[in-house]
Amino acid sequence: MFRLFRRKAREAPPPSSGQMALQFEARPDTTLRPAHPTAPIKDQRVAMLRHQPVRWELVRSARRTIGFQIDARGLRVSAPRWVPIWEIEKALDEKADWILRKLLEWQQHERRREDLQPRWEHGALIRLLGETLTLTLDPASRGAQRDGDLLRIGLPLDAPPDDICDAAQRWLKEQARAVFAERIPIYSQRLGRAPTRWALSSARTRWGSCNPDGSIRLNWRLIHFPLEVVDYVIAHEMAHLLELNHGPKFWFAVEALFPDYERVRGMLRHHYDDAPES
Repeated sequence: MFRLFRRKAREAPPPSSGQMALQFEARPDTTLRPAHPTAPIKDQRVAMLRHQPVRWELVRSARRTIGFQIDARGLRVSAPRWVPIWEIEKALDEKADWILRKLLEWQQHERRREDLQPRWEHGALIRLLGETLTLTLDPASRGAQRDGDLLRIGLPLDAPPDDICDAAQRWLKEQARAVFAERIPIYSQRLGRAPTRWALSSARTRWGSCNPDGSIRLNWRLIHFPLEVVDYVIAHEMAHLLELNHGPKFWFAVEALFPDYERVRGMLRHHYDDAPES
């Protein structure tokens, strides 16, 4: 999620006439007031930024600043109830280039995520550690098993996509668990410290995470990527066992574990998805 800034909103100027006060008070607060006085008020709007229409959501709440967020849902603007719309629109215009760039980045992010989602049908292509396998429905097979460049799944050709997905993902998770179990000890030895435990994750926005108790979680979907990507994410999370932050000492630890981390991190960010968060 991208956060633009937290802009200090100007205090509302005192009205110079009753008409101005009436116009200010007649804004959406009078029609969208929530039952609870501190509950946020949401308002869907459209702004023209650099001649492009951009949908955005205005959230009125009991805060003191104007804040901007861009994520998969689009653009959200949070503002105090008393800040006039013209001031918020001015802030949008001032940051139009940044907003449009980040919205485009999110669109590209979602397209990359969709590209990672295979079609759950006979003949679909599945990625395993950077290699491409062809998903093949074979009623004579049991379970799921690799056969050269094929991933044979023991289901009929007319099996529903959900059944194919379940069978294929069970197999992929088994492969991920086996690979992680092999690679984690390598980085534990380099670090001189092992996680208290580790588990698979199905998170939608993180490739890995590390908890203060020393446990780590690794997204099973990493099994789609080349081994160097898997190793980078493992090194990233293992480094958090020493530094639970992203400061200079943390990146020094990552480099000691995985010297080529900058190249692989860039590859993960630009060709696959966002770099791992922790």
